[in-house]
Amino acid sequence: MTSEIVKRYSAPVPRYTSYPTAPHFSDAVGHKEYAAWLTALTERARLSLYLHIPFCDAMCWYCGCSTKAVRRYEPVANYLQTLMAEIAGVSSRVPRTHRVTHIHWGGGSPNVLSSKHISDLAEGMRTHFNVGDDAEFAIEVDPRGLSGDRIAAFAQASVTRVSIGVQDFDPKVQAAINRLQSFETTKRVVEMFREQGIAAINIDLVYGLPHQTRDSVTRTIKQVLALEPNRIATFGYAHLPSRLKHQRVIDQSTLPDVVERFAQSNRLVDMLAAAGYVRIGLDHFARADDPLSTGPVRRNFQGYTSDAADALIGLGASAIGRLPEGYAQNSVPVADYERRINEHGLATARGVALTPDDRMRAFVIERLMCDLLLPATELRRRYGQSAALILEEAAALIEADQDRLVERDGDGFRITPRGRPFVRTIAACFDTYLGAEQARHSLGV
Repeated sequence: MTSEIVKRYSAPVPRYTSYPTAPHFSDAVGHKEYAAWLTALTERARLSLYLHIPFCDAMCWYCGCSTKAVRRYEPVANYLQTLMAEIAGVSSRVPRTHRVTHIHWGGGSPNVLSSKHISDLAEGMRTHFNVGDDAEFAIEVDPRGLSGDRIAAFAQASVTRVSIGVQDFDPKVQAAINRLQSFETTKRVVEMFREQGIAAINIDLVYGLPHQTRDSVTRTIKQVLALEPNRIATFGYAHLPSRLKHQRVIDQSTLPDVVERFAQSNRLVDMLAAAGYVRIGLDHFARADDPLSTGPVRRNFQGYTSDAADALIGLGASAIGRLPEGYAQNSVPVADYERRINEHGLATARGVALTPDDRMRAFVIERLMCDLLLPATELRRRYGQSAALILEEAAALIEADQDRLVERDGDGFRITPRGRPFVRTIAACFDTYLGAEQARHSLGV
């Protein structure tokens, strides 16, 4: 593929973990609207819980998460009390007939919690919600300094899957992003989780980092494969220093250009395919026997998932929930989050109520991101005559395509292997909000 094509389709676009995307949320959705949406959930709705822990021991300069580094544990303990109050407030609006089928703790680093607080939070979650015995319980961890007692606490809390951040094992790259993490440390943590009976291990990698090269990516992926993870995610670094002040420490001249980023991504794809991993959507890979490879795939704020719940409930500062009526996001600053919980029991600061057109375009974009397919028959079945507008747009896209990125599939289309790296850019063609905001997005490759 020529560098001209790579550059042409590398313009910044959303990652499409939701539609409409978060920059289009507004304060038109607050705690009253969210409370009404919670009580309107259908009987026996399946729930997914996302709990956000916005703290780390140290700030990584590449990070785009809503988090901050803390030197004392007191702010973490205080936050946990508020989080438990929110859990109680939300669960009071959700009948016990609603069963939790999926749980995810993210951050930040959930392992910043003490072992006792890990146990307390898990117990409180199960006390207030009807968590199924077979619920998947996934957590994100930073292996640096992760102690055995915390790992044991996660196991006792019935965690079933762990996502471990690696990014890159090259020392020069690590120094440039303020994340020194040896392969030996990572390997030890993987082994400790497995010894505790947590067998499902995910590894998160990032390409496009300062000083990163195809050679450093190759060395890293060989080490990662030695850990035999169940899933591997390969994210492109989003350099947004105008929005994320800590990224200003990174020397922009050390970042690879879009052509090199694209080459690094391709190197990862080729090596993981050769190792037998199945590629999921844009940037996830899974063993052939993993649920992500064998079942339907969804896309949400945690990326690609097998989570099929009817509603996602976000808990904690900045957490976003997805209910049938729309999206609701909690206040981002911890102090304001705590104030809102104390006043209302809910911390919703903004969101968006979905229109019929939003729902249809969300379906199209999710299927493109997950299946690389615009399914015309299913689109008509779900949305009737309204689907005609989308199909007209699809026909225009096919006609305009000069680079063989898509091909006809009935009166819909399928993204070709050549077009797969640009799936976000293709999905953006169906985004009626794009360009109507001042938000900055990551590069399209």
